Amino acid sequence: MNAQEIMTAEVVTVGRVESLAKAMNLLAELDVRHLPVVDDNGLVGMLSDRDLREAGLFQIADDGSTDDIHRLRATPVADAMHTDVVSIHPGSTVPEIIDLMVEQKVGALPVVEEHTSNLVGIVSYVDVLRAAAAALAD
Repeated sequence: MNAQEIMTAEVVTVGRVESLAKAMNLLAELDVRHLPVVDDNGLVGMLSDRDLREAGLFQIADDGSTDDIHRLRATPVADAMHTDVVSIHPGSTVPEIIDLMVEQKVGALPVVEEHTSNLVGIVSYVDVLRAAAAALAD
């Protein structure tokens, strides 16, 4: 089994110039923890709920002043995203994906076309667990 077989192909993304407030709303609305950041379909970063939590942004959204909320709406995703993104390609095997997730301590990996930065999907730990459960059931 490989990434292409278990990935989510219709990935919701965010642009680097979009606001952190928009990104936070997307995370909440979609009930996901990771948003790939793209520029012209090319992967340029990842934004996770952990990034936002570590920056104290959830606290601002809940308890912040009006000025804090305006700052959150004006701050671009680029200010909080990680640019040193570890990615996989569609042919990456599930054992490779698991090893990489454990080694990098990440809960999701973007899937990019081999030798490019074109985003074609995302694999989360939930996708990996589903694949493992299906393999064990066979």
